[in-house]
Amino acid sequence: MTFLTLLRSKVDVLQPIRQWMEALEMPNPRVARLLCTLIPAQCPFARDLKWGRHTFLHIPPLCKLNPLFEQFVSLRFRALSYLADECGEDIMLYI
Repeated sequence: MTFLTLLRSKVDVLQPIRQWMEALEMPNPRVARLLCTLIPAQCPFARDLKWGRHTFLHIPPLCKLNPLFEQFVSLRFRALSYLADECGEDIMLYI
């Protein structure tokens, strides 16, 4: 059991924020577009630092350490679905 799992199982102070994010509805296409733009499709933190052809440092993706990572991914997916299904927009710009 990891420290984060242990901490989350004992006292989850972020639970009200998680519930709020999961209950959010898309009010209009403008907000959905903003969310799709602000929340990245991939974790932007994974990097390989290279010198020539040799990798001398690998920085792993840090998104999994974000305690609200799953809620952000879900929110982005709901925004994309709203734009595609409700508004009929082409979402390839955000993928």
